[in-house]
Amino acid sequence: MTRPRPSGGSAASASFVASMAGAVDLSALKQRAQQPPPGAGESAGGPPSGAEVTEANFESDVLVRSNEVPVVVVLWTPRSDASVQLVDLFSGLAAQDGGKWVLATVNVDTASRVAQAFGVQAVPTVVALAAGQPLASFQGMQPPEQLRKWVDSLLSATAGKLSGGADEGEADEVDPALASARESLEAGDFDAAKAAYQSILDGDPAHVEAKGAIRQIDFLTRATTHPQNAVALADAAPGDIDAAFAAADVMVLNQDVTGAFNRLIALVRTTFGDDRTRVRTRLIELFELFDPTDPDVIAGRRNLANALY
Repeated sequence: MTRPRPSGGSAASASFVASMAGAVDLSALKQRAQQPPPGAGESAGGPPSGAEVTEANFESDVLVRSNEVPVVVVLWTPRSDASVQLVDLFSGLAAQDGGKWVLATVNVDTASRVAQAFGVQAVPTVVALAAGQPLASFQGMQPPEQLRKWVDSLLSATAGKLSGGADEGEADEVDPALASARESLEAGDFDAAKAAYQSILDGDPAHVEAKGAIRQIDFLTRATTHPQNAVALADAAPGDIDAAFAAADVMVLNQDVTGAFNRLIALVRTTFGDDRTRVRTRLIELFELFDPTDPDVIAGRRNLANALY
């Protein structure tokens, strides 16, 4: 969950906020990657253009490397012509840009656990990472000119924020309080992390990362207390709002983000007054855990508007 503090208030900068917890479980994959399978090779010096990512090299070739330059991960399958074409197009763009960003590929057929960590629902899927965290993503094939614009936007959003993209001596020194908060969050010490981020927020109420991290911590703290059969309990009591809330949290943790949104949207349609307000408020809280440009969030907000009006 570490990332440079964003500057300014643009949407691109705000996307650095910790906003994809539950949908992209990169920390869990990082822990597994520290015990590579027998015979797995190790990367040296970061991935070349189009390097294939496995559990063994995920940390070094994606997470660590993304602290230096953006890493564009293409989750694909050789069984899909669109996937193959997209990888080829990104390979060409990476070559054109001469190391300003790097391309990594994940074959979902052979690296299913890596794909699962990204919450892949369809291929091809593209996820851009910076400072170890998802920054932007999309699914499906895009025309070459749109890919060029997408990469240029990525480079603009990360300019000067990563060690590999800054001139010598220009990199901002990380605030010790922020570094401590990030370390606690990465270690899973939610209480310490929240206290540290709250202290930062008290001094700087507009601090984007602190606000996003606290939102994420509150969700994880709540969601991990629900029973594993929360979905079944909610299905057995369709009118129980609290049961629906618990089920939606568990579904997000299990990477069924669309299902979680749809469950609460369906409840919005059948509730009124204060109950409807409660459901709408909780749904918006879940939206805010993710990048606002995430397709699931865009669809969810549209469906919520339809349910309300």
